[in-house]
Amino acid sequence: MFTRKSTLIGLALMAAGLSAQAADWSDTSIGYRYGTKFAEPFNNNDIAKSIFNLTHASGYKYGSNFFNADVLLSDSKDPSTAGSNSGAQEIYIVYRHTLDFGKITGKNLSFGPIRSVGFTGGFDVNTKDDAGYNSKKRMLVAGPTIMMDVPGFLNISVLQLWESNAPYNSYTKTHTERYSYDPHPMLNLAWGIPLGATGLSFEGYMNYIAAKGKNEFGGATKPETNLDMQVMYDLSPLVGAAPRTFKLGLEYQYWKNKFGNDHNGAAGDGAFAKTPMIRAEYHF
Repeated sequence: MFTRKSTLIGLALMAAGLSAQAADWSDTSIGYRYGTKFAEPFNNNDIAKSIFNLTHASGYKYGSNFFNADVLLSDSKDPSTAGSNSGAQEIYIVYRHTLDFGKITGKNLSFGPIRSVGFTGGFDVNTKDDAGYNSKKRMLVAGPTIMMDVPGFLNISVLQLWESNAPYNSYTKTHTERYSYDPHPMLNLAWGIPLGATGLSFEGYMNYIAAKGKNEFGGATKPETNLDMQVMYDLSPLVGAAPRTFKLGLEYQYWKNKFGNDHNGAAGDGAFAKTPMIRAEYHF
């Protein structure tokens, strides 16, 4: 079960990673992205969403931190409550802390295409006000990471997930007590690779998540694939700003069997998102 103790462990992990060590480097940004082809399970409408984000990445003596908070604002096709003309609102937070074993031991652990090896831990939490599910996700993650020797970074992790939720359906007025899925693994890739001296960079992540047993309602879950990638252009020289201050680009998300729902079953086309977006960022 995902208990209050687990939540406190996750918060302590974040606090330790963010505050215990002075940063060797850091990058903080605010951003905005928009698309009109978002999808939600059991909803066959194309949904428009505006998404505002705060992102922080930093490195210190023994590893790195990553934090992202998204505020997602849907249009009326994803209503906030049954019968409402206003759209749903969601906050989704991700934190990851990666220990680099090469830095900890003071040894060069590189071999072949691999720069170093390490261990990643962290958590996801969200809260969403919508008509059909009202997600209150809590998830701890932990597992090994390899860091590839590329320009920028490419990290590959195999993470174990401990996830729970406590949904509420405003159509049926049904509240489900917090339910823990079976622990299950995820293959995660995260990258940010500059494309030479073009001012362009290729960034994003890919999650392949195994099935997590039965859902809250006794139905089988499916493996899910979530690929989110963007090509960003550094506009900073055009406005006289420091390099990598202003970025603009195009993003695309491919999310099959969203949240473990079978897109060939009752969840329908809403469980298979194929979403182009525009994206803008300000780094400071």
